[in-house]
Amino acid sequence: MALMRPDEGNTEAPGPETIEELFAALESPLLSYALRFTGEVGLAEDVVQEAFMKLHVEFDQVQAPRRWLYRTVRNLALNQRRHECRTVSFNAPGDGHDSLADTADPSSFPDEQIIRLEGIGLVRLGLETLDERSRELVKLKFNDELSYKEIAARTGLTVGNVGFILHHALKAIAAELAKTGVVP
Repeated sequence: MALMRPDEGNTEAPGPETIEELFAALESPLLSYALRFTGEVGLAEDVVQEAFMKLHVEFDQVQAPRRWLYRTVRNLALNQRRHECRTVSFNAPGDGHDSLADTADPSSFPDEQIIRLEGIGLVRLGLETLDERSRELVKLKFNDELSYKEIAARTGLTVGNVGFILHHALKAIAAELAKTGVVP
């Protein structure tokens, strides 16, 4: 007997379902599925929440929402895992954390270290273009490594609002980096 992934086979319920019904039926299975990829409950929760937020936006265009959710959770979790491999703390010098030079990878070539340090410096400059609330949320997410739920509890914002602000803050930083030619 062949093993099937959760997103294979007949996982679609007959007839139309609302997002609320899908959430009630699939939240726990999707969390378990995401946890296999992320290895952390907080990250799995963030991934599942983001998948449902995307479904909410695209609900009218999605033909098979259950399959779509499993595929989206898988893709988001894998993207999260890839992102974790690239994440570097960008604490400002003098804030009680390691200096910028301490973030250099000693096994890389000097020119690679310089490029990396310049990139970190440019991200810091991009952070300065953000409003105070956005900077604080970025700090909580990437320096303190809090989940959206933990950030929401600490700031009094809703989880969805945290996600919205972080999304736009990261887009603004990416736009600043694009201006300097660091990212396409």
